Amino acid sequence: MKINEMLNIDYPIFQGGMANIATGAFAATVSDSGALGIIGAGGMNAETLRDHIHECKKLTDKPFGVNIMLMNPDADKMAEIVAEEKVAVVTTGAGNPGKYMEVWKAAGIKVFPVVSAVSLAKRLCSLGADGIIAEGCESGGHIGELTTMALVPQVCDAVDVPVIAAGGIASGRQMAAAFALGACGVQIGTCLLASEECPVHENYKAAIVKARDNDTVVTGRIAGTPVRILKNPMSREYIRLEKTGADKMELEKFTLGSLSRAVRDGDVKTGSVMAGQVCGMVKEILPVKQILENMVKEYENIR
Repeated sequence: MKINEMLNIDYPIFQGGMANIATGAFAATVSDSGALGIIGAGGMNAETLRDHIHECKKLTDKPFGVNIMLMNPDADKMAEIVAEEKVAVVTTGAGNPGKYMEVWKAAGIKVFPVVSAVSLAKRLCSLGADGIIAEGCESGGHIGELTTMALVPQVCDAVDVPVIAAGGIASGRQMAAAFALGACGVQIGTCLLASEECPVHENYKAAIVKARDNDTVVTGRIAGTPVRILKNPMSREYIRLEKTGADKMELEKFTLGSLSRAVRDGDVKTGSVMAGQVCGMVKEILPVKQILENMVKEYENIR
């Protein structure tokens, strides 16, 4: 069964819960276009999240989800809010959602944690996860070590729940490959950054469209906090200092507020322009609906 049949959506596609980007309005647009829109709670507090959920409900009657980063200081309150609001799906990252499972299940919520390793997928399934999002290191933002090609089939073999493939997916060809690996759906993010409706600054969108295949880099590998972003003066200086042994406080001067600078202010030189390796495949800014239709059409033509 493809994930769209389980969740009553048109396409077996999740939109990534991109922090500071995936607003209630954007999630509604994605859901109305046939995929599962997801509000990214990263960068929000609890009441801001509730406001975005209400906005999404006003704009669409289709299912949508919320992504909660479990290291968020408001994670406990956010967990209560999504249960009260009875959102269709919760995706999680940066932590263990086990203590929330009972409340979420009682509210009829499907829970899909994001994982980058087989061991974590197995542990979360034992706690009641309804599905797993297996995210390879090709993705933008915080990443693990395994590639999508290596991670997805191993997760599929290890668990008995639906698996969503994420990382390095921006076309119907890659969607077909994900299904061949055993996934029943895909999650996409980078290609949606270059959509007309995406609420990032136009400079951010232009940087994605301009990017080539090797224009991303991973910062924070030495410190154990790897993040994939577009190469720019900030990333080069960060990596230089990291290699010289700069301490965490010194490095935080570069990263503090850097995503917001890129998203809201359009600062693509000192800001953190998070993007996946598929940025080189994104050639133009299109409506969300057309991006999804193009992907699904290509998939159907080759499956």
